[in-house]
Amino acid sequence: MKPLKIGITGVRGIVGETFTPELIVEFAQAFGTYLGGGKILVCRDTRPSGMMVRSAVLAGLLAAGCEVIDLGICPTPSLQLAVEKHQASGGISITAGHNPANWNALKFVRGDGLYLNATQAEELLDIYHQGEFEKATWEHMQTRIETDDAIAHHIGKLKAVFDVAAIRARKLTVAVDCCNGACALFSPRWLEELGCTVLAVNDDIAAPFPHSPEPKRETMAQLRAVVKAGKADIGFAHDANGERLGIVTETGEPLSEEITLAIATDIRLQQRSGAVVTHISTSSVIEKIAARYGAEVIRTPVGQSYISEAMLEHQAVIGGEGNGAVVIPEVHYTNDSAATIGLILEHLAKTEKRISEVAASIPASVMLKRYVPIEPQLLFSKLNDVRSKVESADATTIDLSDGIKLSWPDGWLHIRASNTESMIRVIAEAEDEQRAQDLLDWAIDRVR
Repeated sequence: MKPLKIGITGVRGIVGETFTPELIVEFAQAFGTYLGGGKILVCRDTRPSGMMVRSAVLAGLLAAGCEVIDLGICPTPSLQLAVEKHQASGGISITAGHNPANWNALKFVRGDGLYLNATQAEELLDIYHQGEFEKATWEHMQTRIETDDAIAHHIGKLKAVFDVAAIRARKLTVAVDCCNGACALFSPRWLEELGCTVLAVNDDIAAPFPHSPEPKRETMAQLRAVVKAGKADIGFAHDANGERLGIVTETGEPLSEEITLAIATDIRLQQRSGAVVTHISTSSVIEKIAARYGAEVIRTPVGQSYISEAMLEHQAVIGGEGNGAVVIPEVHYTNDSAATIGLILEHLAKTEKRISEVAASIPASVMLKRYVPIEPQLLFSKLNDVRSKVESADATTIDLSDGIKLSWPDGWLHIRASNTESMIRVIAEAEDEQRAQDLLDWAIDRVR
């Protein structure tokens, strides 16, 4: 199986197999054509293929007559903020996020710093497939590439949103696992600005990922050890490009990636009332938290662009996903792990609570996840086959907005095609572990 994923999340694949220089140049040229030229920002994470992909992206953009600002290695949210700062036409983030190091990807950002929505992504794909790109003649090509420090601008924005003085006064000790990714250049610097004693691990951008760049319980063993040995007040784990955040409590307990948004939502709704936006795969714990404050929860299909646009439409006070991604609109309408850190540390400072106390206030539930690899060409036919098998179930509600979501009074089940890999994702949640396992097993039997 040689997967290549092209869709609303951009284009991603395994380097040297499906994700080739030729493909990258053409997609960059297509994006420059789609935006009509102008100023385009580019950043990357720390994958070994980053320099190759960067070179191909720059070639495609320059060929389309674009002006390019290279931000170097920096988090994707830093690029998204910088697009607005420079009043650029858009940007390309070279990162496969949580995927392993042999993957890479192009994520396309529009002029307001948000990812392309579904319609815009389809328009870009049409240009790519037609192969009719803008081709600047030699005398109209840019002869130099500008650079900028997007991280400094990002930190400045964060300092304007959060109560830095209160956090500094608390004098927190914070452990952080940067996964040798883009946040290695960001998080220690941000935490030092907050007056924290920083215990950083895996903060070498020249080193490989020490573990899967997905901030989940199973990848936080080293961070747990650092928290306990250093007597830290909290531990944070990053993905490769600064969108997702994992949390370890001061006792060394790694929290589920689902808890990050739940904690952030509870903190935010204590500060102000308003709508909460998340997608249909995120834990129903969010509804329970929102009910405490009389807040509305709006569900979207899976994908950050859906969440960003729904937050804008409903003027939501917070949003995010059950993978550790949180959107703080005062910073930007994008997933931003650094902003999530600011929100949580500000709360700990002002309430003088421990993170374990905050986590204990989150309603309990059991969520189980399973991934079933499927050949790319069979993915959607398999999903349609599964749909025909499960629609006859006695579910209270059936939601077909993104795959198949079946809900009962005591639990729910979601079966959908992954946006980022060639697999079907199956998620089950219930208050009772046995019920969650029964739902998951029932769905897996029908997928296989």
